Amino acid sequence: MENDSHSPVTIPDKIYFKIGEVSQIADVPAYVLRFWETEFVQIRPKRTDAGQRLYRRQDVALILRIKHLLYEKKFTIDGARRHLKQKTAPLLPSNEKTMDLTEVKRELIRIRDLIDESRR
Repeated sequence: MENDSHSPVTIPDKIYFKIGEVSQIADVPAYVLRFWETEFVQIRPKRTDAGQRLYRRQDVALILRIKHLLYEKKFTIDGARRHLKQKTAPLLPSNEKTMDLTEVKRELIRIRDLIDESRR
């Protein structure tokens, strides 16, 4: 089940995925997923009481991104780790003022009102 790099992988609409399901979606063996967990701190599946890994959709999306970086872009593990760290850095410059919660709430209400108006 080789995934063509030109066709995007569809992640099923579920909350949690077992390691076997993620292995199928990403088309990599389960031992590779377990190894990536040790190399990429961003991959942290939830564990059941029995110790079974439960991956969230964002974990699966991250795994697909890591696979792309390693297999298609030919990044090293260290290079992929640095690339992901760079991409998740804050978007605002440190000297720029960030919004407080009341400003965020105000902005979200404004966006909701705009959406409501466009539906009328």
